[in-house]
Amino acid sequence: MFRDRGVEIKTPAQIDVMRAAGLVVGETLEVLRRSIRPGMTTLDLDRIAAANIRSCGATPSFLGYGEPPFPATICVSVNDEVVHGIPGPRVIAEGDIVSIDCGAIVDGWHGDAAITVPVGEVSAQARELLRVTEEAMWRGFAAARLGGHVGDISHGVERHVRGTSAF
Repeated sequence: MFRDRGVEIKTPAQIDVMRAAGLVVGETLEVLRRSIRPGMTTLDLDRIAAANIRSCGATPSFLGYGEPPFPATICVSVNDEVVHGIPGPRVIAEGDIVSIDCGAIVDGWHGDAAITVPVGEVSAQARELLRVTEEAMWRGFAAARLGGHVGDISHGVERHVRGTSAF
C-alpha cells in the first residue's frame, strides 16, 4: 500500500538507529534548555550543542548542509525572528523567547527536533503564548489518526488556538 507512494517501510533495526539519533537530539535540546542564560550568545549555545552531539558519537545534521553550506550545528531564533537563524554574537537577554532546532546523525540516520525556551522572567503575554502554542501542538498530535489527513491535525491545532481567550 505505502510502497507505491515511495514510502520505505523501516526494519526494526533501522527504527532502533532512528531512535538513537532522536535520543541524541532530545538530550542535546535538554542540555541547551538547562544551559541557556541571559548574557550568553547564540554561538555559545551552538558550541554546547556541538560538544554534546559529538560526545554521544553522533554528527551534527545541519553543519555543512545545503548550498551554501549551513555554518552551524543548530538553528537559533530569538523572539520574533523567523526560524533557522544562524548562531552568532547575538546576546540572549532576560525575557527573550529562544527557539532552538537541532539535528544529529547516527549511523546515517537523522534525528531532528526543536524547542522553544523562555529565558529568565518573561512577560505574562509571552507565557500565555507559550502555553497556548504547546497545547495546540499536543492537540494536533492527538488528532493524528492512521488513515487520517494532515488537515485533521491542523484542524485540531486551529480549533484550540481560536478557542483561547488570548488570541
